[in-house]
Amino acid sequence: MKPLRLLTLAAAGLLLVACQTPEERRAADSNTCASYGFRRGTDAFATCLQRIELDRRAEARSMRYSNDLMMWGWSRPIVVERPLIVRPK
Repeated sequence: MKPLRLLTLAAAGLLLVACQTPEERRAADSNTCASYGFRRGTDAFATCLQRIELDRRAEARSMRYSNDLMMWGWSRPIVVERPLIVRPK
């Protein structure tokens, strides 16, 4: 029981850490680009910020796709129609 409780607390902690406001995310991205050597206000800096955001969006799409695969497997739900033939009497 103790490992399960520890795992639950760790998962809750990770979820809380993952919650960032857009301003915090933008500041972290700006610091990342500055640490790469780009100067604020330049086109290269803007491109760096854009690439980080595009990477974040691609990661989110990938997670949605993998969640769909986990839920449905390789094949999506299929609608099967059965024709109903009605013969007059």
